[in-house]
Amino acid sequence: MRVRAFAKRNMKELFRDPLTLFFGLGFPLALLLMMTLIQRNIPVHVFELDTLAPGMALFGLTFMALFSGLLLAKDRSSAFLARLTASPMTASDFLLGYLLPLLPMAVGQSVICLGAAVALGLPLSWNLPAAVAALIPSALLFIALGLLCGTLFNDKQVGGMCGALLTNVTAFLAGIWFDLSLMGGEFKSFAYLLPFAHGADAAKAALAGEWAALPGHLLWVSAWAAALMALAVWLFRRKLTEQ
Repeated sequence: MRVRAFAKRNMKELFRDPLTLFFGLGFPLALLLMMTLIQRNIPVHVFELDTLAPGMALFGLTFMALFSGLLLAKDRSSAFLARLTASPMTASDFLLGYLLPLLPMAVGQSVICLGAAVALGLPLSWNLPAAVAALIPSALLFIALGLLCGTLFNDKQVGGMCGALLTNVTAFLAGIWFDLSLMGGEFKSFAYLLPFAHGADAAKAALAGEWAALPGHLLWVSAWAAALMALAVWLFRRKLTEQ
């Protein structure tokens, strides 16, 4: 009950800043539209919707890190969390309270992004819900990243790290704009050590119905998400102890 009450409060806080939420949703859609228009006017196949749409859906999830990180960092700076240390809530309860309102928001964002791709010409199929489901581990990954940054940094630092830095790093290392092989084998090998390319490939495989490729990508992303969440819980517990 205490986690549910805290999650409800966090949902209200998220919707207090509709401009940020609108930008987080609208920017990936604007990029999807722009690249689709570019593809229609060039003779080579670069931004095909069947690979671009899942990548853009993953790119949109990077804003979940920004939302979770800013919310946690602002609560820390306002001493709101310090007052809540008198409650029986644990570090896991706090972070779960931040995660719960963001997860359905992330799923909704993926649905809207893929739905926009259908409106732009992506064939409608039963694989679309599978692609949304394949993006859930990536959503958890970015939320965990945001909570980790919100635990360590203030809101201005979180804005820089989870805003411009994380979105650009994800775009390049996930191969959203280009095939990772174009950067060379070493770059591709490094990119696949991180979870972003696996998250994009999982969504692409689900949309294409390539079910055999899904488990490996999903397990890699899930392992990273679990590790980052565990680290965030541990560091957050230390912060609460210090307070």
